[in-house]
Amino acid sequence: MIRVMVVDDHAYVRAAVTVLLNGTDGIQVVGECADGAEVPGMAAAVHPDVVLMDIQMPITPGTAATRELMITHPATRVLMLTGSMNAHLLTESAEAGAVGFLVKGGGRAQLIDAVRTVAAGGTAWPAEPGR
Repeated sequence: MIRVMVVDDHAYVRAAVTVLLNGTDGIQVVGECADGAEVPGMAAAVHPDVVLMDIQMPITPGTAATRELMITHPATRVLMLTGSMNAHLLTESAEAGAVGFLVKGGGRAQLIDAVRTVAAGGTAWPAEPGR
């Protein structure tokens, strides 16, 4: 079972992703956070295999939360899930320790495949940045 934590400042995004993933064989959402500031405590409590991390959040952005998570839980795989993509965000995410990057709205199969891929030790970066 792949244990996933969902981090997004929009409650409806967290709810939709949670419903989607919990309805998928072999994946279980074990925690949710509304901001990156909540990530360290939640990760310590639920021990996720994969964290779906929004980049732009009002208090602590996803890249900062990812950097901190990599210090305290280096085996956790972080998959950025954001509303927009550009080369700067990709670079910043990789430097923070993320192993993948998805744009919201990419589709159910893409999200599930990316979660499974990163949980298995792979990466899920877009083939062409900015697309």
